[in-house]
Amino acid sequence: MKLRLALALLTASASAALFAQAPAASIAPPAAPRARVSPHEIISLKVDGNRVTIIYGRPYSKDPKTGALRKIWGELVPYGKVWRTGSDEATTLITQQAIDLGGATVPAGTYTLFTVPQADGTAKLVINKETGQWGVDPYHEANELARVDLKKDTLGTQLDQFVMALEKNPAGGAVLKLAWENTQYSVPYTVKK
Repeated sequence: MKLRLALALLTASASAALFAQAPAASIAPPAAPRARVSPHEIISLKVDGNRVTIIYGRPYSKDPKTGALRKIWGELVPYGKVWRTGSDEATTLITQQAIDLGGATVPAGTYTLFTVPQADGTAKLVINKETGQWGVDPYHEANELARVDLKKDTLGTQLDQFVMALEKNPAGGAVLKLAWENTQYSVPYTVKK
């Protein structure tokens, strides 16, 4: 576990240095070390010569303290508010080349991903230039690069643990997916030419 944490932090630090795209004033200092509650995952996909990597926490539907099953969308993840898209540290996205993510141009670099779900079932993926924060504390809307629409699908089976995936798209490029409980959100991306 400690090795995985060290690898994730080293990857994020190295990537931030390699792909720095924002003035130092808009990048938060590293978050104070806090105890993680959930397991973490690093996913990566190379498509059309570009590697996209995501580092995120994978919370469970069951409360880690009580074991009680929690309602996810609308309660644990409130509607109309910025969510860290996982648990513990805010979710990190690293791209080696510029991509078109849901219609927004994301230059090569390191970003933080947030999600804003709504009660009507719609949701936005937020790409933020600030990195290194713990969750949404604090959240700086002024550092947003873009908000893009997510496509919602209902899952046939209930997911106990939050999961993100990067998958090749048969139509070209790839798709970023995030799923939990009985809902999956997705957005396509392609390498900018």
